[in-house]
Amino acid sequence: MPVPFQRVYIESAGYYMPGEPIPNERMDAYIAPLNRMSERIKRRILAENGILTRHYAIDEEGVTRETNAQLAAGAIRDCLQRGGAELSRVSLLASGSSGGDTLMPGFANMIQGELAAAPMETLSVHGICAAGVSAIQSAAQGIELGAHRTALAVASEMPSRLFKRSRFAARGYETDFDSHFLRWMLSDGAGALLLSDGTPGLAGNPGLRLRLKWVHQRAFSGDYPVCMQLGLTEDRARGHLDFGSWAEAEAAGALSLRQDIRLLPHLFDIGIHEYATLVRDGWVDPKRVDHFLCHYSSEKFIPVVEDLMTKADLAIPRERWWSNLAWRGNTGAASILIMLSEFLHTKTLKPGEQIFCYVPESGRFMAAYMLLEVEAADAPAQGVSGPRVAAETAPPDDGIAIAPPHDPAAAPEGLGALLTELAGIWHDYRSNVWRTPLIRQIRERRFALPDYLNWMEQWVPQVREGSRWMREGAASLTGPYKTLAALIDVHAGEEQDDFNILFSDYRKAGGTVAEIGDLRRNPGGEALNAYLHGLAATRDPIGLLGAIYIIEGTGQRIVPALLPLIKAGLKLPPDAFRFLEYHGHNDENHLNRWLAAVEMVMAVEADKDDQGGKGQGRAARQIIDTARHTAALYLMQFQHITERMSHEPNA
Repeated sequence: MPVPFQRVYIESAGYYMPGEPIPNERMDAYIAPLNRMSERIKRRILAENGILTRHYAIDEEGVTRETNAQLAAGAIRDCLQRGGAELSRVSLLASGSSGGDTLMPGFANMIQGELAAAPMETLSVHGICAAGVSAIQSAAQGIELGAHRTALAVASEMPSRLFKRSRFAARGYETDFDSHFLRWMLSDGAGALLLSDGTPGLAGNPGLRLRLKWVHQRAFSGDYPVCMQLGLTEDRARGHLDFGSWAEAEAAGALSLRQDIRLLPHLFDIGIHEYATLVRDGWVDPKRVDHFLCHYSSEKFIPVVEDLMTKADLAIPRERWWSNLAWRGNTGAASILIMLSEFLHTKTLKPGEQIFCYVPESGRFMAAYMLLEVEAADAPAQGVSGPRVAAETAPPDDGIAIAPPHDPAAAPEGLGALLTELAGIWHDYRSNVWRTPLIRQIRERRFALPDYLNWMEQWVPQVREGSRWMREGAASLTGPYKTLAALIDVHAGEEQDDFNILFSDYRKAGGTVAEIGDLRRNPGGEALNAYLHGLAATRDPIGLLGAIYIIEGTGQRIVPALLPLIKAGLKLPPDAFRFLEYHGHNDENHLNRWLAAVEMVMAVEADKDDQGGKGQGRAARQIIDTARHTAALYLMQFQHITERMSHEPNA
């Protein structure tokens, strides 16, 4: 959940950009093309990213003019000068960067040395774009806890040293597209914030204070493979330290900075779903956001973010967005600090205005958010900054990206908000499922035949009940929902014999239980079936559509991701996997039918004149609540699969 702050204020902000602005037509003098393909890639990237000028701390010969620590120190000096503050007041320095000038010691210590600062506490955050937010959060927490009165957060990047042409000599000036790509995207710069417990006002804004209300960060590094990296070969099979020498590592491409752009759509998907959760839980209200500072690496992604927010009915009007990407470039972890600093220097603020910051990080996928609010300098101290809502974090691994059953960005008209909230439930559910002992066994290649049989024994009883509660639910539908009942009956008919297919697979794999009624009962499966049978018996149980979303989504998204791993570990004939194969191929059709059913429900509710349009909201809430409950119970089933019963050996 977000970390709320009651007494942390931005006292001043500063930034430092090395050298003069470099326009696109002068980039070759610093980042020379490698080969014939380079020029074509450069034109394509520059046409899309919207960057017109950027800054480099190397000269045209590739010689370093200023180190990364010197850039950070420059931003800190600018920050302190603008605030009329002395470095001696600072007792904590937190830095964020994808890399300093040395492998050791920590970057914050090198910055402290560059400043010749007095003894203080330091913290070095190593990451990519969200590392700057991590530095801000660390500094703010020190103040909130009372350990510090004043702290500095700084972020600085200097990737230009990795991009000069000489870096590619060991590979004959040949490299892969992922490595080419970032040469035309990233540049150098640093930003800094001075945080305090609120005694002074905001520098350059007489009579105002700028309060940090909360920071929220969530990493999804277990869900996805590495997207942006330095230190691995192109196939990610070897790290730079695994080679006999640095020269060998460089020749193998392990010292080239890369980004797998094919994974980037997933980054914005999870980022917007996380944003939707913040809105749902009351941490941010899009209508109250006056200024939206979004760190996107390319203007190409503006419509992507905007469309996802619009589909979710959570849009922030475009005129409230602010970015300096065009003239400052993409400076990684420093971007949001440089952006916020320049924004504060150029905008006239008023009490009550809110500034919302969003930073997606593509390294191995992370999303970071901050909310700041302008206050009158004489305003009374604020209370707790937001609701204390619990939020679990638990995602997948193995380089498998598991999308939600339905993409909210492709939602039919009027269903964007519903599909977005369902996708948020889905992301938490599939992440937690991916962490269960059963799935860990499969992922870690420890899944043997007894484990497969044990899983099937507990799964069959739950599958058998599926068509039963669907038919019960269809029978409970009345009036205009009778057409929906027919659709559900078709689906239930297709599911009716599924448990027999699964039981046959179990027997062909060597299962010894002869009668379905004698199979082991799973506590989670029993609880799930009891809940759905109970709901199916109520009048017009349209919430069952939320259950189908989770259950069919499991078959259509999670099972296909697991099946290759299961097959690789079990030497069984193909007909021992018929059920898993069938659901992977056919649940897509089932989910399309599900979407048609949801549209039918919304149309029925819209036609009820006496509802005044409220029926659609109530129907959506029933579907969402049932999906959330079903996800919790289905997760319970996964968790119990590997538990031994009290009468079993070694229990």
